[in-house]
Amino acid sequence: MALKFGPLRFMSHLRLAAAGLAAVMVAAAATTAAAHSLEALERELGEREFYLEVVHKPAPPFALRGLDGRSVGLADLRGKVVVLNFIYTSCPDVCPLHSERIAEVQSMVNETPMRDLVVFVSVTTDPARDGAEVMRSYGAVHGLDPHNWLFLTSGSDAPAATRELAQRYGLKFTETADGYQMHGVVTHLIDKSGNLRARYHGLKFDPLNFVLHVNALTNDYH
Repeated sequence: MALKFGPLRFMSHLRLAAAGLAAVMVAAAATTAAAHSLEALERELGEREFYLEVVHKPAPPFALRGLDGRSVGLADLRGKVVVLNFIYTSCPDVCPLHSERIAEVQSMVNETPMRDLVVFVSVTTDPARDGAEVMRSYGAVHGLDPHNWLFLTSGSDAPAATRELAQRYGLKFTETADGYQMHGVVTHLIDKSGNLRARYHGLKFDPLNFVLHVNALTNDYH
């Protein structure tokens, strides 16, 4: 059974977002002044963010289904910065923590004008069990804002498709005999043109650094 965190933890995310808004805007302004290109910004972030892997290549395309059953492809998200992660709802350890880290970043982003320029996408690697209601409940429990958050699935008729997609992004989910999946933790950052720009590994990256990276992409640094 997945770990669950209640409203007190969620409220702490909201307080962090409110308290961090000024810091985000001040840091973004300072970073903009110091770094006149995306390459310069990423070099600066790389010097202080151990968990950042800078990438620059087309993101693997996908065509999945949202909670309402409608098709959602990476091409449909062009024009927005995409924060992409892979999880499954019955994960007993890192997936809930990863989702809450994403919710923390989302709260910070959504307290700024970037709210409508960024979409957060979680893809389930267990589509046979993660139906729409399960996924919707999972998002609510872990504080993800449906305003700009999508939970996508390949559907129960294609149970391995999203694990194969994760592997194309460089992340392997391996099923175990007890029905769980062994995997790493990566948050992928995709620019408005559909290019994979970064992987943030693990859960210890600084959310402020991540938001500054997102800010640069929303502002079309080159």
